[in-house]
Amino acid sequence: MPELEAREIECFLVLGEELHFGRTAERLYLSQSRVSQLLRSLESRIGGRLVERTSRRVRLTPLGASLRDELAPAYTALLDAVDAARARARGVGGVLRIGFVGSLDEDLAGLVRAFERDHPGCEVRTAEVPLADPFGQVRDGDVDAAIVLAPVREPGLASGPVFSEAPLSLAVPARHPFADRPSVPAEDLAGHPLIRIAGPAPRYWREAQSPRLTPGGRTIPSGPAAGTIQEALALVAAGRGAMPLCVPTARRHARGDVVFVPLTGLPDSALTLVWHRDRATARVRAFSRAVAEGTARDRAPAAAGAGGR
Repeated sequence: MPELEAREIECFLVLGEELHFGRTAERLYLSQSRVSQLLRSLESRIGGRLVERTSRRVRLTPLGASLRDELAPAYTALLDAVDAARARARGVGGVLRIGFVGSLDEDLAGLVRAFERDHPGCEVRTAEVPLADPFGQVRDGDVDAAIVLAPVREPGLASGPVFSEAPLSLAVPARHPFADRPSVPAEDLAGHPLIRIAGPAPRYWREAQSPRLTPGGRTIPSGPAAGTIQEALALVAAGRGAMPLCVPTARRHARGDVVFVPLTGLPDSALTLVWHRDRATARVRAFSRAVAEGTARDRAPAAAGAGGR
């Protein structure tokens, strides 16, 4: 692929994410006029308009949206292939800083050990990421990537496939009416306050972990906000509210004054790896591939078993 064509594609894909010529120029270290020039050149090669630009907004045309959807996976695969070749030629070396929310359980620790075994020149250093700010350290560059709860819909950040999916439990005080139940349907959360996650975590992410409505649309009252899992469990124990937690996390935080009851009717909890699009190093891409490959291996036996029923 000639260099100019590659630059045109990169510029178009970034513009498709940002929908803003100024931010696109900043990300690519170009002038806005150069961004416009690259876009016009690509449109000339395609033979149609890809972007509509007015004084108020920038948006992709239907042709542009279709091209973006088809180009993005291929372009990412191209970058991954180049990174993989570099890694094989030079080895992925240096330090990779990985953040995690809550605790690094046995499965995640095993993933880190396997990555270091497969990339002996690379050292993985882990750091806890606050529950109340899962993306801040990634944005600020304090960590290269972070393992966080899905979903991730952050401008400028990329995420890999979800993994470590697990059912939910509901943390309640030992004397709560739910404590003796075999399970709690999500509809029964109406009328019972939930501990909320404090900011600056984005609202969509906080509400995904601690919903404000039942699946049937009934209101779930808000309890106090907590910045860490330990703070949240202390509030639960004090009778200030309940809190959904995935089953593995609940097991790791067992305590006598809190009961964890299976919670049904809500999507499983899931983790994903998130990193800054502009700082996707070969180490980050290699770790992301390792997570994806590990997830595929874990799911393969289950899929084989399902096929045999």
